Amino acid sequence: MPPALAAALAPGRRPVLPALPQRAAGLVLLLAVAFVAIPLTATDYWYNAILIPFLIMALAGLGLNLTMGYAGQASLGTGAFMAVGAYATYNLLLRLPELPLPVSLAGGGLIAGAVGLVVGLPSLRIKGFYLVAPTLAAQFLIEWVFNQVGWFSNYASSSAISAPRLVFLGQDLSSPAGRYALTLTSVTIVTVLAWRLVRSQTGRNWRAVRDGETAAAVIGVPVARAKFSAFFVGAAVSGVAGALWAFAYLGTVDARSFDLDRSFQAMFIIIIGGLSSLSGSFIGAAFIVLTPILLTHLSNAFLGGSLDGGQIANLQRILFGALIIGFLIKEPNGLAALFTTLSGRLRRPTR
Repeated sequence: MPPALAAALAPGRRPVLPALPQRAAGLVLLLAVAFVAIPLTATDYWYNAILIPFLIMALAGLGLNLTMGYAGQASLGTGAFMAVGAYATYNLLLRLPELPLPVSLAGGGLIAGAVGLVVGLPSLRIKGFYLVAPTLAAQFLIEWVFNQVGWFSNYASSSAISAPRLVFLGQDLSSPAGRYALTLTSVTIVTVLAWRLVRSQTGRNWRAVRDGETAAAVIGVPVARAKFSAFFVGAAVSGVAGALWAFAYLGTVDARSFDLDRSFQAMFIIIIGGLSSLSGSFIGAAFIVLTPILLTHLSNAFLGGSLDGGQIANLQRILFGALIIGFLIKEPNGLAALFTTLSGRLRRPTR
């Protein structure tokens, strides 16, 4: 009998299953609920107001987490990368209609990743918090370009253009259930790829650069390559999220939908959910998406709906600001670390 199993079955001790099989079983159950149970019970309101924006913002937070959480490269350009992915996917579908929808989504993400490489060039000279400046400049510059250059919007009268019809293998995905299936499948595939990446040598190089760039260079880590790959992958993931935000959620492509507020929202997600944690991106996105809905319901229940949309938005900002300060002081790893600590205490065997 293996020593670990013998120790777990020793007299006076309760059997304890290894954490990895428990986690795998939990993920399988979660995917079964997401792919099977939810489509059988969810309404159009749940699809449009909760599930689809939650999945897309979790993907945007995941992209920023790869760049900022795992590699330690500060960025405020998530909204710009999302805009690049949305416009690139739109133009691929428009000018190359023979491309399947998944190929266009992947192509939009790769183009956004190439833009992320250019934005990441200053990281070779600038370190730490000062790296926010060039990414912030890219945020404003890219938004301005999409608003001013008519080619990206096919010379539409306004910069806002309608997204093309979502069709794959002859199936129309324009219904709420179809858009949810497209979003869920895309998020699942990208998350699995990100999970494998952070566990590979590339992910270890990212963490080495994050923890100490000089020490990483001394032990032979290719620092420049690690930084560029972090910007590329993070921007590519954000680009896919931007395309889904435009096609599966809004139904329109508009650069104003990917402004600086969107970049801040992605940063709030990873700070509240947890830096360098894939699950933290989903936890933070759930918090960001559900908080306004919860505040609205609480206002209607206890205040008779006396708070309008603007007041609720200001209250939401105050709440997010207080939580970010609290997490940075008490728990920098966010809600994901708190949940991990709590689950560890629950699994801890009693004497």
